[in-house]
Formats: sequence, structure tokens, C-alpha cells
Amino acid sequence: MSIARRGAIAGGLALALTGRAAFAAGDGQMYGMIGKIAAKPGQRAALLELLLQGSADMPGCLSYIVAEDIGDPDAIWVTEVWNSEASHKASLQLPQVNAAIKAAMPLIAGFDTAATTRPVGGKGL
Repeated sequence: MSIARRGAIAGGLALALTGRAAFAAGDGQMYGMIGKIAAKPGQRAALLELLLQGSADMPGCLSYIVAEDIGDPDAIWVTEVWNSEASHKASLQLPQVNAAIKAAMPLIAGFDTAATTRPVGGKGL
């Protein structure tokens, strides 16, 4: 699964572990992704809702932010921070992630900008 697709679809997953305790459980290097998703016209609100549902329990997820693009009525940005790349990859096996992917795909027109990052800290981390 591509980075852009993963970032777009798993946007409904929320914070499971917070702060340094979760970071310490990983390999010592956080893993981040930022992606822009294009919803089908008029489907952004429904896609946002799906991306925010099922976001309860994702081990290693430090932050999952889903945001509306102010300048584009169909665009969504997803920003994720994980305690490790391995935790991110493991999340793809979670039932709620698979359900979110299946439900979201019909609402997605495409994927735009995507970046993989190495977060080093900041407020909230």
C-alpha cells in the first residue's frame, strides 16, 4: 500500500498512546506522515467522519490529526506521528483500519501531496 494511500485512509485512527512513554516503546526514532486527500465533490464531510471514526486503539500512534483544507472544499490533510515505522506498519493489520479503508475508498477522488517525516519533538509530543 502506498504512503499516500495509507495516510489518506487510516486518517480515522486516533491517539492510543501519548507522550514519551509511547515514544520509548518504539525504536527511538519517531515516524511521521503528512498527506493530502481529495474527496469526491461534496463528499468531504462524509470522508472526514469516516476518517475520525474507529480511531480508538492504535498502539504506537502518538498523534493523528485530520484537517479541512481552507482553500479547497474537497481536500483533507492527515498528519500522523508514530513511535516507530514498525508501529505504523502494524496498524495496517488492525480491523478498524481495514474497515476504515473499505468504507472510505468510494469517497476518495485521489491523493495529492504526501511526505514521510522523522518528527523530533514539539508541543504535544
